[in-house]
Amino acid sequence: MMDSLGPQEWTAIMLSLRVALVATVAALPVAIWVAYILARKSFPGRQLLNGVVHLPLVLPPVVTGYLLLVVFGQQGAIGAPLYDVFGMSFAFRWTGAALAAAIMAFPLMVRAIRLGFEAVDLGLEDAAATLGASRLRVMFTVTLPLVLPGVLAGGILGFAKALGEFGATITFVAAIPGQTQTIPTAIYGLLQVPGEEPAVLGLVIVSVVLAMGALLVSEWLARRMARKVRRG
Repeated sequence: MMDSLGPQEWTAIMLSLRVALVATVAALPVAIWVAYILARKSFPGRQLLNGVVHLPLVLPPVVTGYLLLVVFGQQGAIGAPLYDVFGMSFAFRWTGAALAAAIMAFPLMVRAIRLGFEAVDLGLEDAAATLGASRLRVMFTVTLPLVLPGVLAGGILGFAKALGEFGATITFVAAIPGQTQTIPTAIYGLLQVPGEEPAVLGLVIVSVVLAMGALLVSEWLARRMARKVRRG
């Protein structure tokens, strides 16, 4: 079945990996910060922020893609200044696919990391502060090591979601071969062509292998980190 994959399909696979990786790396720091705020802070508008963060989970992906096109397109509220001042454009480019994937994956990342923050024993942080550690040092030496399994879970969930993102991506950046065509959009395009079932099956197998590989690596890293935390 893998022999049925041509250069265009392999290009889609490599682009999917690049998009998913960039989306995950870009969204993860913001997800950690937002998860910390939602887990530890109380302020007016907290529930509104929580709702906005999780909006991509409940909105149809096509709606999210259209909103991205309106906001980040070359004539959009943010896209127009970016294009005029910096010459940057997201619409119909692979960077736009990464942006769409990051936004769709963001709620899953925040949710997993927030659970990690909520599971941390605040007494450990208080003890470190009592011993003279600054708030920043407590965060980096006590809190974040304990939250690492949640961060890892959020990162893997985000990567898997970004890898399989379809609706928002095809609406925002279309499915241009070699530029914005990822594995899901390539599968969709091949399904419209009679006789391309072997190529479709090959892409499906690659998707399953990538997803399972990410999960296995995540499990291995989670166990390793858990052992380090217990030793520490």
